[in-house]
Amino acid sequence: MHTPEVLLEGVVFGESPRWHEGRLWFSDWGANQVIALDAEHRAEVIVNVPSFPMCIDFLPGGELLVVDSAQQRLLRRDPDGTLGTHADLAAISDKPWNDIVVDAGGNAYVNNIGFDFPGGEFAPGIIVRVTPDGVVRQVADNLAFPNGMAITADGATLIVAESYANCLSAFDIGADGTLTNRRVWAETPGDHPDGICVDTEGAVWYADVGNSHCVRVTEGGAISDTVKWDRGAFACTLSRDSEPRLYVVGQNFGDSESVGPTGQVVAFPAPAPGAGWP
Repeated sequence: MHTPEVLLEGVVFGESPRWHEGRLWFSDWGANQVIALDAEHRAEVIVNVPSFPMCIDFLPGGELLVVDSAQQRLLRRDPDGTLGTHADLAAISDKPWNDIVVDAGGNAYVNNIGFDFPGGEFAPGIIVRVTPDGVVRQVADNLAFPNGMAITADGATLIVAESYANCLSAFDIGADGTLTNRRVWAETPGDHPDGICVDTEGAVWYADVGNSHCVRVTEGGAISDTVKWDRGAFACTLSRDSEPRLYVVGQNFGDSESVGPTGQVVAFPAPAPGAGWP
C-alpha cells in the first residue's frame, strides 16, 4: 500500500489538478480560486473566479483557460494577468459545464453534464470543441455524466470518464476536431470515475470519490495499480519528471459532521510520468 504525502491542507473543494511548467495547478471550487503549488509546497493564488465548477487547462502559449460554469463561458487569463472571455458557451447549454482538455493545437474540449446536479433529473451530457479563436461546436452527445477528460500522447484519442456509466469511453479525434468511433475504453465496475490522466505507458489513472481511491487501468480494463486515501478522491494528475508522482485532490464529501475545510492535495509515487493532455 502506498502512503500519501500531504502537500497542502485547508482546501475547501479541490478539483482539476494540472501539471504545468514544473508546478501543480488546481482549482479550489469552494474558495473560487485557481492555485499553483511549487516544489516547496508554497501556494500561490493565480486568479479568483466566482464559479462552480471551474475546471482549468492551458493553451499552447501558456494562457490559462477557466471554465466559468456559472456564467456559461470559457475564460482566458493572459500572461499579463488580464482575464477575459475566450468563448461563450451559453448558446449550447445552460446546464453545468464541467471538465476541459486542450489539445496541441489549442482546441479546447469542454463537457457539459446535461442536468442540474445535485437534485436535478438525469439527462445525458455533451462535449463541445472550442477553436483557438473561440468558435464553439458540439462534437459528442449522449454521455452519462461526462467528467474527467484526457487526450493521448499521439493526439489521436480523447478519453472521457462517464461517471454514471461506470466506464471510460474513447473517441477518435479527426483532423477537423470531430469525435468519431465512440467505444468503451475500459469498464470500471463498482467505480464512478471522476478526474483522469494518461501516462507514458498509455495507462489511465482515474479518481473515484465514493471509493476513496485512484486506479490505474490499461485499455480493456485491466487494473495495474490502486492507491487508497482516507477521503474522496476527486481528480488526479501526473508529474512529468524523472521521479513521477501522482497528485490527487479531494476532500470529505457528504459528511455533515466535518468541521472546517477537509480538502487536501497529496502525492503518491507513480510507475510512469504523465503524457498527452492535460
